[in-house]
Amino acid sequence: MSDAYAAAGVDTSQADGALAGLVGVLRTIDTGRPSLVVDLPGHFASVLRLTDTLGLVLATDGVGSKLVVAEQTGRLDTVGIDCVAMNVNDLVCVGAEPIALLDYLAVEQADPAALEAIGRGLKAGAEAAGVEIPGGELAVLPELIRGHPSPHGFDLCATAVGTVALDAILTGEALRPGDALVGVPSSGLHSNGYTLARRFLEPLGLDSRPPELEGASVADALMEPTVIYVRAALDLLRGDTPVHGLAHITGGGLGNLLRLNANVGFAITDPLSVPPVISLAVHESAIGPAEAWEVFNMGVGLVAAVPAQHAEQATATLAAHHPGARVIGEVTDRAGEATVPDQGVRIT
Repeated sequence: MSDAYAAAGVDTSQADGALAGLVGVLRTIDTGRPSLVVDLPGHFASVLRLTDTLGLVLATDGVGSKLVVAEQTGRLDTVGIDCVAMNVNDLVCVGAEPIALLDYLAVEQADPAALEAIGRGLKAGAEAAGVEIPGGELAVLPELIRGHPSPHGFDLCATAVGTVALDAILTGEALRPGDALVGVPSSGLHSNGYTLARRFLEPLGLDSRPPELEGASVADALMEPTVIYVRAALDLLRGDTPVHGLAHITGGGLGNLLRLNANVGFAITDPLSVPPVISLAVHESAIGPAEAWEVFNMGVGLVAAVPAQHAEQATATLAAHHPGARVIGEVTDRAGEATVPDQGVRIT
């Protein structure tokens, strides 16, 4: 757990402990019939067995404290993209095809212009992912939601659904030492690590343009939308390349790889370039490499694990959608360990 992240107000170790209590209760639910859940502990989405061959896949997530920057700047027309991305990118990691999403929008006050702007982002995200948004929920909660500034506060999250053939679920069990890890570039912070990043970047001024950001303002960099990887991932899954695992790199950074399979390890030996906003956040916060790789995506938004002999083919498929995709490392025999050897990073 990142010490700097905890000091900024997000104690992931405490959150994990609290979550264990919640999950422990939910696992005792008795529906009066055999469970439909396909056991995928720690994975990116949940699968329910609908028939002997078909699974229904579910994922739920939100935009997080990136919304604070959206409120401060009045830039509301891209956070819908983030909301869609954080859900559909998780769905494809179990081999699913996303088909629809329902959004939940809680607001301090119902402002028509703000809702329209948020809707534009949801539309753009849905079209990029190839999903429909057949409905959702709006809740006006002035006693719960407080904006930055008030009364412009809101929270945005969603649940995405998809389908997968039960014999095609990516469980991670196929991973073997020597498999290649193909990294797909991120566009920036995506929707993670904002509590830490904002603590050190907002004092620079949201309208300021530090030279490290290459002409962009701090607000521009912080509001860059999360990349949607669905079409690239589906092309890879539908092709001839054997795919042993897909990992969406979100909260927890490099540690997300460990969710694929506890019996292997992962080594990032040739990292992708770190986006300027992440480099600036790391520099301003003075955190070390280990904390940086545990909090931020460090330039990698999605990782595909494939047999080494298929790495070139997988890279070509992913790079056709997201230029810059390339082999960044390999699966190792060091069970439960993710490393960046040349930076002295080890996450377990």
